[in-house]
Amino acid sequence: QVQLVESGGGLVQAGGSLRVSCALSGRTLWRHAMAWFRQAPGKEREFVSAIRWSDGSTYYADSVKGRFTISKDNAKSTVYLQMYSLEPEDTAVYYCAARTYYSDSYADTARYNYWGQGTQVTVSS
Repeated sequence: QVQLVESGGGLVQAGGSLRVSCALSGRTLWRHAMAWFRQAPGKEREFVSAIRWSDGSTYYADSVKGRFTISKDNAKSTVYLQMYSLEPEDTAVYYCAARTYYSDSYADTARYNYWGQGTQVTVSS
């Protein structure tokens, strides 16, 4: 059984910072990439950031570029999303995702075969 377990969400004021984590547990799993998506009420799930596991290449949505940083810890099989300069528009449930096959598309939800349960991030104005 493979699980992605997110943690670190919460309430923060606009302009503040927050870090969310995603730990992959269960049987040893080769992964091509891990990513963060988010979904605000009434909106579709959208891509936030991804990291290619082999070499650490990173990818960001334009809306978070320069404010968010994705990173990984190979030994802990964990991926992090450090968020700075948070805005009320960043309020959403943040989901961690992983895929176990090669793809050159990082922003498509359909390209990931494992998902976490989500963690709420709320940014107050």
